[in-house]
Amino acid sequence: MRPDHCVTRNHIEVWHPRVLPAGPERIRFRTVLRGSLLAALVWTVAACFAYVLYNPLAAAVLGGLFTLSFTVGFGLRGRAGHSARCSLYGALGGVLDKSMAGL
Repeated sequence: MRPDHCVTRNHIEVWHPRVLPAGPERIRFRTVLRGSLLAALVWTVAACFAYVLYNPLAAAVLGGLFTLSFTVGFGLRGRAGHSARCSLYGALGGVLDKSMAGL
């Protein structure tokens, strides 16, 4: 895959498409986070509730689930020939996007 086309909106799925640029162009990490703000907030609130209501182990398990999903997404994108930057953005955006699929 050519490096100039790797980090494009076509390879990064974020939950809130209005924050993406109009055409296929490089996007910033801030854009990925801004597009997935609701999903990141849901993960954070769930971890806080798990910590307060149950115990720190429940929050650690939830964090481990997030980390595992991110690692698998990063690995799959890396094996597909994406750059490390594209894999990072895509894995983060993909985890946040797929976790909000039910809402």
